[in-house]
Amino acid sequence: MLLHKKEILNLLAEETEALHFASLLRAFGGRHIKNELKQLVDDLVRNGEVLRGNRYTLPGADNSGTVQGTIAIHRDGYGFVKPESGGEDIFIPGKSINNALHGDKVSVRAEKSRSQRGKLEGRVVAILERANSRIVGRLQQSKRGATLVPEELRIGTFFTVPGNAVNGAVDGQQVVIEVTAWPVGGRPPEGKVVEILGWPDDPDVEVQTVIRKFALPHSFEPETLAEAQAAPAQVSKDDLKDRVDLRKLATVTIDGETAKDFDDAVALRLEGQNFRLWVSIADVSHYIKPGSLLDKEAYLRGTSVYFPDRCIPMLPERLSNGICSLNPHLDRLTMTAEMLFDQQGTMLESSFYPSVIKSDARLTYTKVKQVIVDGDEKALEEDRHLAPMLLQMKELALILQAMRKKRGSIDFDLPEPEIILGLTGQTEAIIKSERNLAHQLIEEFMLAANEAVARFVTAQDMAFIYRIHEPPDPTRLTAFRDFILPFGFTLEMKGDQVEPSAMQQLITDAEGKPEERLVNYGLLRCMKQARYAAENLKHFGLASSCYTHFTSPIRRYPDLIVHRLLKLALDRKAGTLDKKGQRELERISSTLSEAAEHTSTRERVAMEAERDIVELKKLQFMQSKIGQEFDGFIAGVTGFGCFVELSEVFVEGLVHLSTLSDDLYSFDEQNHSLVGRRSGRVLRIGDPARVRVVAVNPQARRIEFVLESHSTVRRDVTIAKTTTEEYPRIPIRGKRPVLKAPPNGNRRR
Repeated sequence: MLLHKKEILNLLAEETEALHFASLLRAFGGRHIKNELKQLVDDLVRNGEVLRGNRYTLPGADNSGTVQGTIAIHRDGYGFVKPESGGEDIFIPGKSINNALHGDKVSVRAEKSRSQRGKLEGRVVAILERANSRIVGRLQQSKRGATLVPEELRIGTFFTVPGNAVNGAVDGQQVVIEVTAWPVGGRPPEGKVVEILGWPDDPDVEVQTVIRKFALPHSFEPETLAEAQAAPAQVSKDDLKDRVDLRKLATVTIDGETAKDFDDAVALRLEGQNFRLWVSIADVSHYIKPGSLLDKEAYLRGTSVYFPDRCIPMLPERLSNGICSLNPHLDRLTMTAEMLFDQQGTMLESSFYPSVIKSDARLTYTKVKQVIVDGDEKALEEDRHLAPMLLQMKELALILQAMRKKRGSIDFDLPEPEIILGLTGQTEAIIKSERNLAHQLIEEFMLAANEAVARFVTAQDMAFIYRIHEPPDPTRLTAFRDFILPFGFTLEMKGDQVEPSAMQQLITDAEGKPEERLVNYGLLRCMKQARYAAENLKHFGLASSCYTHFTSPIRRYPDLIVHRLLKLALDRKAGTLDKKGQRELERISSTLSEAAEHTSTRERVAMEAERDIVELKKLQFMQSKIGQEFDGFIAGVTGFGCFVELSEVFVEGLVHLSTLSDDLYSFDEQNHSLVGRRSGRVLRIGDPARVRVVAVNPQARRIEFVLESHSTVRRDVTIAKTTTEEYPRIPIRGKRPVLKAPPNGNRRR
């Protein structure tokens, strides 16, 4: 029988669901054409005319009863698919993943699960689009040949590398492969080495590995750099047209010691009993024009990415550290939010306008703290004349903070690690990152400016990009409320809903108590992730009805969009919006939803990459601590042991059940504890513990402890049984830490 590709394509087009190869074989006459059919189907797959998972389908096929979405695979083998059309995530058991890899776009057949209390459960019926054609990992060679163990543990499979595709790489090196064959049936995927990064213990190789693992754009094309080079080195007289001149106003930037890109500056003046605050932000939109190469590259990146020893900037340094940066004693173009507050923190008036400033001083959080907290005005040396203004800023910041808390804004005070690197790039210490009143001062001013801009543009009845934070998941929240009740804490809820003020009250009630971290991490686990959106869904965490990101256009693309819209809104209010401006407004409006989704995704990728390299630094640091003992507390309990977070170095490790030799322990799921069968000894979340480091495996991202001593601080508490769904292990593993001196602080709110 002479078979044609067109016949295969016609058959797949007629079917309402993806087909197994066996179904194709039966349709075309049986086993005697197996080899011929296999050859034709493989050709169609290579050409992209047919998509292959465990079954075959046409690209974009809308098979009846199936849902399309991206699969996220857990390192334990199961996965979840987030439907493109919205709605509940679909649980995919490991046996039903059918050769899909983490991040792939898949087609899933879903139905209600009997074992998961009515939740959706499905199986992958087709792989529509592979997430990555290049994979980074460690090459392992043996007598049987070479394999690549992916750096991304969620990929869950190794890749074989034929002898003629190793291309000079040797055992143990970090390499990048290009996938040449995807998994089919029980056959593993294959690839060829296209880049040798080097040895995994080299700090630069670590960074390059993370860059490739998360596919971070990390270099600019020559044409883009040339466009940046063409930007002026200084502000010209022509640039000052139609700008408010604030150069005589005492203005300062306040950032971390190692910051190089300064995109916000502040000034304050008392007017009777009121405070007039100027927040001036680098006018990046003056230099980055829509549709330019710089604009396209900035959109692609979405955000700057900060590692402990470097930054991958959204804009070339020529701009980010040069003409756009509010460097001291230099004229700089800005967009200013001018606000007047009374003694209660109420905003009496606000205005927004293009401006030009000249920063009087580049201050650090440390110096400002010495002035406003320690009372050491000498710390400013030649800038002592700024001390009175800083003290007035402190007064206003505390007023704004109190007002924000009164309306219900939530403040998690969680200790976060700071990675201290030596000259060789190796981790020398992991310390508690300081967040003092100087940090809070800038945060309060930026929050006020962001909110004011959002309200102003929204009032002009224009399309806009908001920073939103949706209410917590009701199921998790109810489970958490029942979980903390035996510890003596209550969370006031109305049905399955909660007000931000109720969550803040719980945080306040737990402050200073042994359960403080338990409560903070538990609430954080209930919260959804803040994101960008083209519709105003409010910001739950800040208890704000209208919020955006305006204050960091050097490092966040949504802020650049907001600056462009703010200028158009000012023209619209003044009645000077011409046809060109109207067309620009229509262009931005038509792309806002897509831009919001894209930049939200880029932010999540950046956070994952930052978190990944910090976790790697922690693991490497602990390798030199094997055999040493540390104090900590039980941060999570599972059926295979408990996780202990160290108090001194902000590292978490596993005490495996098999190492608890004093008794046989059972896992109490409802009470999140391990209970000794004979002794009745209880290991609970929040209990102090002393552990010894016994093993560190950077490749598996795992630290192992043994329990040396443990003291239960709540032995008199009777844990009530509940019927709620098990509350997930807390705290969140991989919470985002503050890296060493990130420019402008950690302002992802």
